[in-house]
Order: sequence, then structure tokens, then C-alpha cells
Amino acid sequence: MASSTNRSFYFDNAKFILIFLVVFGHVISPLKSSDNFLFTLYAVIFLFHMPAFILISGYFSKGYRKKGYLQKISKKILLPYLVFQVIYSLFYYFNGQEANLAFDLLQPHWTLWFLLSLFFWNLLLYAFARLKWIGLVIALAIGVAVGYLDDAGSYLSLSRTFVFFPYFLLGFLLEPQHMKLVKKIKFSPAMGLAILLGALAVFHAFFPKDAVHWLLGDTSYAQLGVTEPGAGIIRSFQYLITFIVIYGFLALVPTKGNKFTVIGQRTFYIYLLHGFIIKSIQTYVGEDILSGLANHYLALTVFSLSICLLLGSYAINKYARPLVELRI
Repeated sequence: MASSTNRSFYFDNAKFILIFLVVFGHVISPLKSSDNFLFTLYAVIFLFHMPAFILISGYFSKGYRKKGYLQKISKKILLPYLVFQVIYSLFYYFNGQEANLAFDLLQPHWTLWFLLSLFFWNLLLYAFARLKWIGLVIALAIGVAVGYLDDAGSYLSLSRTFVFFPYFLLGFLLEPQHMKLVKKIKFSPAMGLAILLGALAVFHAFFPKDAVHWLLGDTSYAQLGVTEPGAGIIRSFQYLITFIVIYGFLALVPTKGNKFTVIGQRTFYIYLLHGFIIKSIQTYVGEDILSGLANHYLALTVFSLSICLLLGSYAINKYARPLVELRI
């Protein structure tokens, strides 16, 4: 990570791995109840993959004070959210998932919460960035506190906006020298591998199957079944564990370019489009067939990778650009 090019390779590699985990997590989601190993993979993936993605997004949001920044993020984030919110409404209606055709721009469909929250996270920088590390402490406190509010759910992605904002703000606060330390610490890759394997072992042994919604950040403590005042301690502990696992992941990301690195530059396309493939399969393929695939780990991995390579290809990038980036 000595040069800007290598740093670019590093983050593109990280984004490629993370978008693969997004797709793989969604592929195995309907299968996880049929296979304990898949459930463990699913839980560990959802523990850190979006927080790590969000941290990287924050890292590249340092130009928020530049002229035209709000206009830029409105065009790049908010407008695609509105367009795909309409498209998903049509998609769900015509594939039979929704009985009535309705366009609700304030309740994000499935993965679209990330775009709406990403827009809000950029706005929140104007209030929190100048506070620096004190702002991070405040953001963590708000992320814990929002769990006590029953009304802060998926509406406008409010719950996830505040629960995941600390990762975005941390990414913003990190400087290149901090990221270099991740790779320069002695035995860093070995520690990273140990952290991820340790997380898999602990989750396999102890993580309750009814606790998955804790990882999603869209539900109040009361709706999660915890009404005691100390519920926030659980989320605080979750923050700590997630930060550790994110470090473990970043320690393992390669710094050199490879044939998959370029796909890391097109994760926005994969993120927005992969749902149409996965939701169509879930709609038109019978549950018996899907459940029979639960223990075919290699096939599920190859299928997920194929979706990433297809949707991250130059052809998709070229022809889907008017829809995804709203430009020709």
C-alpha cells in the first residue's frame, strides 16, 4: 500500500470481496435454515459485510465540503434510489410478490435502504465531521439509543441510518496512514485469519438462530424481544465485535491488482441489479429444489461469483449506465 495505485487496488479488492459476500449472503438466505454451516456463514457475513462496505464509503467521503458535493451525491445516490424504488415496485407486482401495485418512496425495498442511508450519512457529516473522534462516540451512543425507539424502523431507513452511521463516520475519520497500519502490523494477515475463523467458530457454537435481526439494524430492541433497559449493552458489544471482525477482514485483503480488481469499481451495478436475479429465482424455483441445494457449497459459491462477474462486466456497465448512473 505504498502508492496511491496500490491503495486503489486494495480498496477495489475489498469492495469486490464485499459485493461477493452481499450476493452470496442473499443467495444462501433462503437456505440457511436447512443447513447449520450456511447459517453460520450467513450470520458472520451479515455481522461485518455491510459495516465494512459502509466504512469504505465513509473513507471516500472526505470531499463533502467541496462545492457541488450535495448536488453530486443527490445525482449519484438519491436519484438512483428513487428510480430503482419505482422499478422494484413494478418488479414485485409483476412477479406476483405484491398483490397491488403501489409506489412508496419512503419505505425502501430490500437492498435499497443502503442508498437512502448513504445519502443521509453524507448529510450527517456536516454535523459530525468537525467533532472528529468525539463525534464518533456520540454517533455510537445514538446508534445504541435508537434501538429503544419503536418508531425508528424501516421508514426512511431511519433505524439503519443511525445504527450503521458509526462505521461511516469511522471510515471518514481514518487517514491513509491508519489504513497502512492495518497491513503493516506484524503478523496482521495471520491475526486477520484467526479473527475470521474465530468468529465462525464462536457463531457456530453460540449464536442463536432467532438473533439474526440484531445484525440487520432495522428493528427496535422491543421488537427483537428484549425489553430490559440493558438491551443497549448487546448492541454496544455488537459494535465492538464488528469493529474487530472488520479489522480481520481488512488485514486479509490483497493489495495487488488481479483480474477481479476491476469488478470492485462496479459494485454499484452489482448491488442494484443482483436482486432481480435472486428474487426471480426465489419466486419461480420451488422451495423443495432450493432446499436441496443447501449443502452444495461449491455450486452456491460459483453461482454467486458468476452473478458478480456478469453484473460487473463491461457490457452491463455500458448498457445499464443510463439506468444506474442516469447518464448515457
